[in-house]
Amino acid sequence: MPDLVHMGALYERNYSRLMRLIVMMGDLDSMNFDLHNGLNYIGRVNLILVESCKYTDTFLLEQTAAAGKWVNNPKLCVRLYHDVLVAEVVSKGGRQASEGVNVYPNKKMHHPDEKSQINAFLSEWLSFCINYGCCDRSPFRQQNL
Repeated sequence: MPDLVHMGALYERNYSRLMRLIVMMGDLDSMNFDLHNGLNYIGRVNLILVESCKYTDTFLLEQTAAAGKWVNNPKLCVRLYHDVLVAEVVSKGGRQASEGVNVYPNKKMHHPDEKSQINAFLSEWLSFCINYGCCDRSPFRQQNL
């Protein structure tokens, strides 16, 4: 059984963090930004508006370049629900995200709590992007100058 309180808090954090990035897009439908740790290049991330409706927006967040071969380039489709201020991963790598709870073992070998894990990854990735990202317009945080 999923912990609904934990999941709700996670979705709220994802919404808040993603909105910090979306605000920088202005009127544009996409934005690219680079990730740097000091002088070290880590990778490039694209944020693309896929669909916009009255109460929801769907964004594709994908890393298209990485500094090392050991880094997988994540690709997540995230839906923001503006009426309740939450965001959740709806697909990963072009495949629909798994159910909230999966019977294990299963044909696709999804973990029992895979939906929670992928949304926790999104939360950590967004936090990393906010801390280490910069784009043509400005660095995301003052310390990245």
